Amino acid sequence: MGNDQAGVKSEFVHTVFADIADRYDVMNSVLSFNQHKLWRRFAMRKMQLREGDHCLDVATGTGDWAIAMAKTVGRGGEVLGLDFCQEMLDVAEPKLQKLGIDGFTSLLHGNAMAMPFPDDTYDVATIGFALRNVPDVLQVIKEMTRVVKPGSMVVSLELSKPDFKPFRTLYYFYFYRILPVIGRMAVGKDAPYRWLPESLRTFPDRHQLARLFVEAGLERVVSYPLTFGICALHIGYKPVRSA
Repeated sequence: MGNDQAGVKSEFVHTVFADIADRYDVMNSVLSFNQHKLWRRFAMRKMQLREGDHCLDVATGTGDWAIAMAKTVGRGGEVLGLDFCQEMLDVAEPKLQKLGIDGFTSLLHGNAMAMPFPDDTYDVATIGFALRNVPDVLQVIKEMTRVVKPGSMVVSLELSKPDFKPFRTLYYFYFYRILPVIGRMAVGKDAPYRWLPESLRTFPDRHQLARLFVEAGLERVVSYPLTFGICALHIGYKPVRSA
């Protein structure tokens, strides 16, 4: 994607999410039939975080995954949520305060394409339901790889394309025809539901995304199709440098 195209996409996505920030959590639950919570729990089990870990949640949005990690790593750990949409962070901040985790969980307005962190900083870097929205998927995975420590995980939880063709046909009918109507009724706005099908149309499928993880320099890459493949979890590990 050229710089001009990337800039247009970035600006459009920012406008979409800024516009729905206060209803984003409702939208997620309605559109996924609450499955997004089950998918995130599955991801957390696979990640096996430890108390005291330092975690980065890229494109943290309203902070749900950052909160889940904070509850696991505890006060001896650290969680930072990065997002380029301040309106989303403004929704996340009161959640942290209400749960009393704001002392070791922080939010930062920033760009996933060029993250302001040193190399080899975090024990894990995650991105949930946002990788399809970035201007350059490979660049973001490379940045996530750069900022985690050798031997540590890069994790993506994202909508995907079912492998089984008959189910994929049925799912696409729901996704392109029915879901926008439900979403429009739920939040009263059209733009997010014009964007949602478009964002998935050109996004890599589960197998292609696994190859991008490898291309970004990760190893031991695994992917898990969830709910018949409408979502996928990808985990890759940054190589340990030889002495």
